[in-house]
Amino acid sequence: MGGESVKKKYLDVFWVICKYAILAFMIAIVIRGFLLIPVPVEGNSMEKTLDQGDMVLVEKISPIRRFDVVVFQLPSGTTYIKRVIGLPGDVIAYKQDQLYINGKPVDEPFLTKNRRSDSGDSSYTNDFSLQELTGEVSLGENSYFVLGDNRRVSKDSRSFGSIQNTDILGKARIVYYPLPHWKFIA
Repeated sequence: MGGESVKKKYLDVFWVICKYAILAFMIAIVIRGFLLIPVPVEGNSMEKTLDQGDMVLVEKISPIRRFDVVVFQLPSGTTYIKRVIGLPGDVIAYKQDQLYINGKPVDEPFLTKNRRSDSGDSSYTNDFSLQELTGEVSLGENSYFVLGDNRRVSKDSRSFGSIQNTDILGKARIVYYPLPHWKFIA
């Protein structure tokens, strides 16, 4: 009789461990699929904010705000990571390296580490208006205008136009790899 109770005890412990393992696996699937998505950074269009090879966690819950760094996929299937500059209804323009939103100048403090004062060309972002680029005066409903932080090399809304809310996979929140690059994304 003693041997059977030991077997039953081990079997009970085994099933408890299996239940917790299945629960942990299901929670991991939900977090990975619906809340946090790992995404690699490819290219240098977001340099000095993000570097080639960084791995970022993208969350899908919070609303999109101006200057958020977002990951999106174009209808062609290409995935990009850029900064939101224009929100639905905004009129966007750049004049003499100054961002104007709805006719008012707006500071971009995240660009200070990217601008090069030693360069002969003082312009970091070429002059443009939304209307010149897209033919639209303002961004449409559910449309966003995105730019890379490394403006001189970035392929962004200046070349492919505005993106739609449905194209956005989520906000990049944390660089988690490589470990020396670990940081929250601002």
